[in-house]
Amino acid sequence: MKNHREEAIAILLAGIEGVKPEPLIRRFVSLSDHLLQVGTMSFPLSPSTHIYLTGAGKASALMAGAMENIFGKRISEGHVITKYHHAVPLRYVSVTEAGHPVPDEKGLEGTKKILALAQKAGPGDIFFCLLSGGGSALLTDVPEGCSLQDIKETSDLLIKSGATIHQINCVRKHLSCVKGGQLARMAYPATVISLILSDVTGDDLSVIASGPTAPDPSTYADAMNIIAAYELKEQIPQSVYRYLQEGMAGQHQETVKEEDPVFEKTHNLLIGNNRMALEAARQKAEELGYETQIVTHSLEGDCEDVARHLAEMAKSTRAVKGQEKICLLLGGETTVRVKGNGLGGRNQHLALLFASLLEQQEGITFLSAGTDGTDGPTDAAGAVCDLFTLQHAKNLNLSIRDYIERCDAYHFFRQEGGLVITGPTGTNVMDMLILLID
Repeated sequence: MKNHREEAIAILLAGIEGVKPEPLIRRFVSLSDHLLQVGTMSFPLSPSTHIYLTGAGKASALMAGAMENIFGKRISEGHVITKYHHAVPLRYVSVTEAGHPVPDEKGLEGTKKILALAQKAGPGDIFFCLLSGGGSALLTDVPEGCSLQDIKETSDLLIKSGATIHQINCVRKHLSCVKGGQLARMAYPATVISLILSDVTGDDLSVIASGPTAPDPSTYADAMNIIAAYELKEQIPQSVYRYLQEGMAGQHQETVKEEDPVFEKTHNLLIGNNRMALEAARQKAEELGYETQIVTHSLEGDCEDVARHLAEMAKSTRAVKGQEKICLLLGGETTVRVKGNGLGGRNQHLALLFASLLEQQEGITFLSAGTDGTDGPTDAAGAVCDLFTLQHAKNLNLSIRDYIERCDAYHFFRQEGGLVITGPTGTNVMDMLILLID
């Protein structure tokens, strides 16, 4: 019998392949003579039309490569920002590699280059923005009276607090002059076209990469409420807290709202999401002989709660199934309240929690991984576990509970052999969870 771990990894890789940028962009964008077609929209191009290509996110470099293959020398200028080690060689578009999930100086430099292109774009020009997960940290600027270190500390505190990506990005948008529709406002009156890979549940365009070209319904008051909800008032830099207070008092410009005329010339198109990855994974699982069900593509919640729910689902499914092999697929993004000084990410932590709940159950394999190939500040996409995980841990004298308490899943799975390492995938549509029951 083929190793179930290998099958789970094959299903993951098939899902990732289903959301690679090149085929997705070619499905939406075409150029013939002097006519640009984007989805159902057509844009006539004159010889004087400039085409600017910008973007931010873990997939932005590969997305830019796909656009170069369509437009070639028709691109006037371009710049994208991606995570370190995610760049690819490009001919007409320059690339900045920068810090993620915590912003750094390189992100500031890359953002200035994109803002310069936005200001250069005129009424008859096309300003493309290629957005994917990670864009919120990569497309970064520093508000008046704050330092980059202040923004880094705030971002780090929010990530470790257990706040959702919707909440984190609400605060980020209100500490920026580029997020929350403000890049579109800067490029106006050029025609702005954003091609977007979703890395958030519900595919909310105002949340993906903090929505630099999307209308933003959130306010400074919402950002302040999030700081209060996670009891961060005394921990975040005072300059940041003061800036948000001033924003609430109307001293700083709000993010761009839906009724703004900017959006008459702004078009946001979702080209890929977690649902598409799960469908591709389903096809692979069925090829491998599994009866397959997509349980959800909008999983959220604390890792501990999700692990308990998944363990019960696996055990109850195994108790009632017949001879068939079953594959359950889930997508989404969990949260971890980080404690201890260990190393890991939400997917590795979830897999370790799941392993601790297996209770000698045979025939159950669980894999959790980020479709971008990165889980936390590690080189792993996630981890896979089964009954062998428990047996191997016992032989190696590893205490699963100790590693859970330290949030040190990476070092556990590195010793046990359950790390899933794909390298950067060039795409990002949240996480994929695979349960195999035999």
